[in-house]
Amino acid sequence: MTADADPFLDAALAEAEAGLAEGGIPIGSVLVIDGEIAGRGHNKRVQRGSVVLHAEMDCLENAGRLPAATYHRATIYSTLSPCPMCTGAILLYGIGRVVVGENRTFQGPLQLLVDAGIAVEVVDDERCIALMEAFIAAHPDLWYEDIGADSTGPIDEL
Repeated sequence: MTADADPFLDAALAEAEAGLAEGGIPIGSVLVIDGEIAGRGHNKRVQRGSVVLHAEMDCLENAGRLPAATYHRATIYSTLSPCPMCTGAILLYGIGRVVVGENRTFQGPLQLLVDAGIAVEVVDDERCIALMEAFIAAHPDLWYEDIGADSTGPIDEL
């Protein structure tokens, strides 16, 4: 995928890079409604000492309260496969489409989204992969904490 192929994935990647620059985990997300970014966010667990501010959660929070019908026609972009918590939020609000930058470094429960009738597209973007691989190599303990595991490895999928 080229850098200019999808401006929304590019925006999510910019959020991930902003999170890394702040000393956090480089995962970014944007919520797109009717071709416009309605919310954006990045993982802020480290920066805010939060247990829940994954990129998708920060993005949804920044989008604010929206009518259910609005979520149904929305697309959420994430540089990394959503974890079980973020998958739950996507299911709760019935977001109609999920675009994932990559799921090589972490394979969240995407099948739950598919089973619920949500369109899921995994882009396999090399920029997203390289960003996460470098971060995980440099900060494995922080990474495992973020995904709810310990240094022995990641959690099992749902």
